Amino acid sequence: MIPSSFPAKEEIARLTAGMLLEIGAVHFNAAEPFTLASGKPSPTYIDCRKLISYPRIRATLMDFLAATVMREAGFEAFTNVAGGETAGIPFAAMVAERLALPMTYVRKKPKGYGRNARIEGVMGEGDRVLLVEDLTTDGGSKIGFVEAIRETGAECAHTAVIFYYGIFPETEVTLAAHGISLHALCTWHDVLAEARARAAFDPATLEEVAAFLADPRAWQEARMKSG
Repeated sequence: MIPSSFPAKEEIARLTAGMLLEIGAVHFNAAEPFTLASGKPSPTYIDCRKLISYPRIRATLMDFLAATVMREAGFEAFTNVAGGETAGIPFAAMVAERLALPMTYVRKKPKGYGRNARIEGVMGEGDRVLLVEDLTTDGGSKIGFVEAIRETGAECAHTAVIFYYGIFPETEVTLAAHGISLHALCTWHDVLAEARARAAFDPATLEEVAAFLADPRAWQEARMKSG
């Protein structure tokens, strides 16, 4: 069903952050930081894949995502919804259902046999594609997926995610340079605010996370030197 209610953006962010905390998708650990894909430390980690196991929460968030995209990009902006392999696939399917649009998905690389395709499903020249993923950090993977979509002759100028780190200012600049607008439900700042409101973690941990979010690269460099 196409969503017909449009909560304020700030309320969507607060509720989304609360749901992520409720299901234990948010992890804060300053004493033993997580290692990111870049190899750098972080006191924060989020697992949006857990959302698929919570029907009420996933349904609400997909309503939020569909409403956000329609409000920010337009009600008739798209003719196709694509999910990025692998985490974006279930969310793209649910958003496509809400927008009453065809769904496709994009492989990270050609599968190496058969048609050697990167796009699965029906997508072609003239399609206006919305790329859906679970989250974005620096936007790098989004650019790769968008380039694969554009190789079909389709247009792709928008990507929608549940969670956006929101702490690396160059992310949206980089996406914009590739002609991509980002739509997201919440950021680390929203999660930290809700975690504080709920006293979800001890004060020392929350303060360390706040320090990281204020200047992530300085926090990482200090930890790497001390390690």
